[in-house]
Amino acid sequence: MSVNKRKIKKPSLMLQVVIGGLAGILVGYFSKTTGLQLEILGTIFMNLIQMIIVPLIFPVIILAIVNISDTKSFGKVAGKSFIYFFSVTTGLIILSVLAGKWTGIGSNFQTGAVSIESLDGIASGIDFQSFFLSIVPSNLFQAFADGNLLPIIFFGIFLGLALVSIGEKGKPVITFFESWSQAMFKMVDYAISFAPIGVFGFLAYDIAAYGIENLFSLGQFVLFTYLAFMIVILIIFPIIAWFFHVSYFTMLKEISDLVVVVFTTGSSSVVLPSLIDRLKKFGVSPSVSSFVTPLGYSFNLDGAGVYISLATMFIVNMYDVTLGFGEIVALVLFLTVITKGIATVPSGAVVVLLAAATQLGLPAEGVALMVSVDFFINMGRSAVNVIGNALAPVLIAQSEDAFVYNKTVDYKKTATEMNE
Repeated sequence: MSVNKRKIKKPSLMLQVVIGGLAGILVGYFSKTTGLQLEILGTIFMNLIQMIIVPLIFPVIILAIVNISDTKSFGKVAGKSFIYFFSVTTGLIILSVLAGKWTGIGSNFQTGAVSIESLDGIASGIDFQSFFLSIVPSNLFQAFADGNLLPIIFFGIFLGLALVSIGEKGKPVITFFESWSQAMFKMVDYAISFAPIGVFGFLAYDIAAYGIENLFSLGQFVLFTYLAFMIVILIIFPIIAWFFHVSYFTMLKEISDLVVVVFTTGSSSVVLPSLIDRLKKFGVSPSVSSFVTPLGYSFNLDGAGVYISLATMFIVNMYDVTLGFGEIVALVLFLTVITKGIATVPSGAVVVLLAAATQLGLPAEGVALMVSVDFFINMGRSAVNVIGNALAPVLIAQSEDAFVYNKTVDYKKTATEMNE
């Protein structure tokens, strides 16, 4: 007699994190001694992520420069695309940073006994001459050892330009960095797979050390971030579309099913082929849709930019750090550069957030708290990314007279393509 055995499906990473977080809350609440001891699990998790930051960011910047240079042959479309990408993402980052500063989100979070010695001097102001001089490294290896990302980014930009200028001779090095970056992204996957255990340890410690009240502040951050996402989707994007004389809500209606898929899966890459095809049928020139849409997946990170900016300001406010004009300018420039190229990487936003916190001298413990709610926010973040990357090709095509909306096409039929 044969017995049909059903294979038990492994829970999704998001569900694992939720389970780990709830278990950590219970352990920390009912056994403070055990909760305090479990901090080591969270620390190991954050060390895994920190270990990868510099080896990951360095090749990503180089490859971003190479990709930008390679696309110059596409002329006006490429130029307009990059101007649009950097203008919109920078604008959203500025608004998000200022919103975080003005609202003081995170200021009511109790940091308790967490050390803030690493924050010494951050609020004392920036010497612009010293700041700009520090960008150009006199010793690159020292910058790598210190984890100082700005000089590393500067060197990466120069190296990327040099590799492009030497043509074919630079291809082996470019290929090496492509393989290296893929390996680093795979290491991020490995590290993130440890997230349920890390979140379990951090929340157990946090509840044991500071009480359950902190959870309400994290809940406020999630709600605040989703409010910001809704403002972007329902106010900022429509205003941008209005300037280009494009019916934004018509476009949003036609891609709504794809957005739902992204929101439920938490992954923007899952709908990329269908989105390109949908935009073509929507009236965008095939050449514009095929070029601008995938390019936007690397350079037009609207949702990620909003989230990372708000999360950074949450940590800044949590540790009662005052950022002056110079620090804000430096932070915006840093986030504008560092958010390029990793939007489709699972939990890549966590890596960027930790990089931003490191650059500001903020303790990693603050980022660890963000990790505990990142998977809830990732759904909305991915949805905003996709909507932004649907809008961009339409606007670029409109500016090139390469957009003709066809009302007779049933775009929703293409939704089945994702399952074929």
